[in-house]
Amino acid sequence: MAHLKSPSILRRGVAALALLATLAWPALAPAQDRFIVVASTTSTEQSGLFKQLLPAFKQATGIDVRVVAVGTGQALDTGRRGDADVVFVHDVVAEQKFVAEGFSTQRRDVMYNDFVLVGPKADPAGVKGNDIAAALKKLAGSTQPFVSRGDKSGTHAAELRLWKAAGVDLAAAKPAGYKECGCGMGPALNMASSLNGYVLTDRGTWLSFKNRGELGIVVEGDKSLFNQYGVMVVNPAKHPHVKADLAQQFADWVVSSAGQAAIAGYKIDGEQLFFPNAAR
Repeated sequence: MAHLKSPSILRRGVAALALLATLAWPALAPAQDRFIVVASTTSTEQSGLFKQLLPAFKQATGIDVRVVAVGTGQALDTGRRGDADVVFVHDVVAEQKFVAEGFSTQRRDVMYNDFVLVGPKADPAGVKGNDIAAALKKLAGSTQPFVSRGDKSGTHAAELRLWKAAGVDLAAAKPAGYKECGCGMGPALNMASSLNGYVLTDRGTWLSFKNRGELGIVVEGDKSLFNQYGVMVVNPAKHPHVKADLAQQFADWVVSSAGQAAIAGYKIDGEQLFFPNAAR
């Protein structure tokens, strides 16, 4: 018959295990803390790009990435509050302001794609072509639905610049069919599809969007539709809790040859969604 151990021996054993766990904890904690928060745009998330990039980054560095996917304006505000370690967005003017305010010490180009105007294939507003200013002027004079994200995102900022360049003063009077959804790119495309209306979108999200209905690209190729993305590490001088070392590894990786190759390798139906252009 097996002999039962005395309670005192059991207590000593439990105490020894507890001591070992306590001694081991400092070694375990850093591994559990090896993650960063990246505030980024809905386009990088909804296009599927991060599903390509993040596993490759983790394999290279062992660092997990938790993504907060919102409009560019909200992503920048997340960085300003110190609620993210990295900001990865697409509004160069707003990004430069973020750096000038001291919330980051450096902005780096990562990649680009372009915006396209999507609308009914029948094109009732007659805007089809490669001149976005002419297209928006026609839409301003029509009653066709136009869906604006209206969410201070990079796409929304680009849309407002394009209306202004077309000589349309939205502050004075919005076109009859102008509708603001205050939503991300995917929901805005869904709304345009349900209304059979027009919407400005980044090409990457459009290529990954499935609920197209009768929509197709009606305007593309205008140089003013160029869409640049940049990455910035949140400045630890503003927010000391920011994981600046880990965040810098992410920023360095996405502009490295490995990161740039991962971006170039992301395709849908053989079509490349983003084009790496980090300065070497």
